[in-house]
Amino acid sequence: MVVQDQLAKTSKNLIFKEPFYGLFLIGLNKEYKKTIPTAGVSQNGIGVQLTVNPDFFSGLSEDHRVGLLKHELLHISFGHLIVRDLYADKKLFNIAADLEINQYIESKYLPEGGLTLDQFPELSLPERAGTKVYYDALEQAQEDGSCPNLNNLLDRMNGDTEYDHATWDDFDELSDAEKKLVEKQIEHQLKDTAEITEKRQGHIPGELADLIERLRHIEPAKFDWKGYLRRFVGNSSIVYTKKLRRKYNKRYSENPGLKLKFKNHICVGVDTSGSVNNDELKEFMNELTHMHKTGHKITVVQCDTRVNSVEDFNPKKDWEIKGRGGTSFQPVVDHYNKYGHYTALIYLTDGEAYSPDNCPKNTLWVHSSISDINEKLPGKKIKLN
Repeated sequence: MVVQDQLAKTSKNLIFKEPFYGLFLIGLNKEYKKTIPTAGVSQNGIGVQLTVNPDFFSGLSEDHRVGLLKHELLHISFGHLIVRDLYADKKLFNIAADLEINQYIESKYLPEGGLTLDQFPELSLPERAGTKVYYDALEQAQEDGSCPNLNNLLDRMNGDTEYDHATWDDFDELSDAEKKLVEKQIEHQLKDTAEITEKRQGHIPGELADLIERLRHIEPAKFDWKGYLRRFVGNSSIVYTKKLRRKYNKRYSENPGLKLKFKNHICVGVDTSGSVNNDELKEFMNELTHMHKTGHKITVVQCDTRVNSVEDFNPKKDWEIKGRGGTSFQPVVDHYNKYGHYTALIYLTDGEAYSPDNCPKNTLWVHSSISDINEKLPGKKIKLN
């Protein structure tokens, strides 16, 4: 049996044992390289992938294969590859990270050499305390020489690549912006996996429940969008039909009845200029989610001094901010007037630009909570509170 078939079999076993991890694993790209000693997580564009030494993997028992794969998935979920370069001693961090995640793997699945808290009895390490707590304790023990097992392990690591996490080196070299992209991609995969798991009547692992909840959390709206938009947007430009299960078509008796429904199409300009900080952009995206919940069709136009992106709003999608230059409101207004199928224009901004020409009457300027309202802008104006 080739290693790909072996890994596929283990993935299925993991789905039955712990559906979340099995589904997460299926969604990852895999590569097979004999140049690494065991297995690890490596960079794949703006995401991550699983890299496996086929000879090493084939030599493991099925239980140890399950443990190995869950071990790597926990490193990804806990964000270890992104934060490692924040720690001065990479070897100590590698040990601390393994100590943290191996607590969530049953002992029978841990391969020989898997690090556990009881291997350092002198330190009395608390359970599930977090990687930083373990790193700090290990660093102190290294300085005062109070833990012989740690010293022995560090000596072994000088010539042993088992604990090196060498496939993480590429992440250490990424810029902060690139790391943020990788982090967002991982968060997106975690949220998608959680949604699929729950649809299949599976459970989110307890060790990841709080993390998934934070990723899903949406701040309450800072404005009553449902009430305001009902009064503000005016006539609809989208008409669609809905089949009625309990009502038959009077003209064609064998067909279900149809009901005409109306949906407003709102153009939302998002100011992505350099004067708008990241907290303001998060505030804008949160309000967009609440606008979308009102049932209106939302098209988002990102703009600094030019239109950088035009996309229908999808609350399940992580947005890539495009722009960060100067500020001009005119390109969004021109876009609105050119296409003519919108029923209203809403502009999320800090208000720091000149008033545009030919602004539509149905315009609402939404200023961030830390900005001042620009009274010179035409149309209605509000400030998020």
